[in-house]
Amino acid sequence: MRTISILLGLGAGLAFAGAARAAGAPGGGFSADQIHDIIWRSVNFVIFAAILIKLVARPAKEFFAKRSQDISVTLEDLEAKKAEAAQALKEAEERLARVAAEREKILETFIAEGELEKAKIIQKAEAVAARIKEMAAFSIQAETKKAAQELKKEVVDLATNLATDLIKEKATYADQQGLVENYLKKVVDTH
Repeated sequence: MRTISILLGLGAGLAFAGAARAAGAPGGGFSADQIHDIIWRSVNFVIFAAILIKLVARPAKEFFAKRSQDISVTLEDLEAKKAEAAQALKEAEERLARVAAEREKILETFIAEGELEKAKIIQKAEAVAARIKEMAAFSIQAETKKAAQELKKEVVDLATNLATDLIKEKATYADQQGLVENYLKKVVDTH
């Protein structure tokens, strides 16, 4: 409504300025037909501008309100995904700690078995114990490497999925902003 009042005031000002010039300058002013034409053109412009504002204001307002809501939902989704990623990382670290504890238990088990064999068979105990320790260390290393690789793969897959989702959402936002700017520019250029 405020814009319509400004446009009406502008149209009236133009009409009165034309009338004042015609009245104040003998022979060099506007004719009555020209003043009449200016007044009708001003009225037509004001009416057209008011209709245009009336038609565009609500959809534009609704669009920007919806866009603002979409952005807040997107931010909430990103926060949730960030929390999920943090939770997954914490779980991966806990699993890695459990693997290390299991490694220690397995190592202790093999050492204990080696000690029992050493006590039973004195001559063969040293050779058997050394072999068991080597096998245990090799198995532990292999299992630890395998578990660490699986955990790294899971973390990388999770990070890749999160990054892909972020890229998709940002590209969509930029595209939408470009479309809105082009549309508004076309509306302004045509009228």
